[in-house]
Amino acid sequence: MSLKKSILFIVLILLVDQVSKIYIKTHFVIGEDTTVFSWFRIYFVENEGMAWGTKISDFVSFISDRTAKMSLTIFRIVAVLGIGYWLYDVTKKQQSRVLIIAVSLIFAGALGNIIDSVFYGVLFNDSHGQVASFLPSEGGYDSLFHGKVVDMLYFPIWKGYLPEWMPLVGDKYFTFFEPVFNIADVAISTGFGLLIVFNKKAFDRN
Repeated sequence: MSLKKSILFIVLILLVDQVSKIYIKTHFVIGEDTTVFSWFRIYFVENEGMAWGTKISDFVSFISDRTAKMSLTIFRIVAVLGIGYWLYDVTKKQQSRVLIIAVSLIFAGALGNIIDSVFYGVLFNDSHGQVASFLPSEGGYDSLFHGKVVDMLYFPIWKGYLPEWMPLVGDKYFTFFEPVFNIADVAISTGFGLLIVFNKKAFDRN
């Protein structure tokens, strides 16, 4: 798979990711949801931190939320530059198609969430109690590099109380699958999944 095809693949993923996020941001109020199927809902939330909504400041108490947010965004940018170089290298060396597709997925997903983190605070106003506007005249909800990642895919496949005999979690209310995510997250997870499941094929140099 050539670098040109990889770039086209990445652009396609980015378009789907950003179109879906912009649509949700400009049509939903934060916390609003709509049911597609009993097991699938569009549920608008915003993620200020890492996976599962975790923040760096949750672990390092002396760092403010804003400093932690800026640090995370800068880390993401450095990481995506590294992934971009990795993609260039594996396509130049014409390594396995599985590896190139996996790295392309991870790169596209990481870049998709970076766009939110870097620009959305400037491009949109707040979504609390109102539908956000694109490029509002009064300015965005935050400064550059302090945007929030838009999530909307929610799959509450099963909800209920766990059996009492289960250690630690017995008789507690549980939802599977609880996290809310986006297309970029799907791309990243799929890329890592391909590397794990097809590890030998991905890194086969023959």
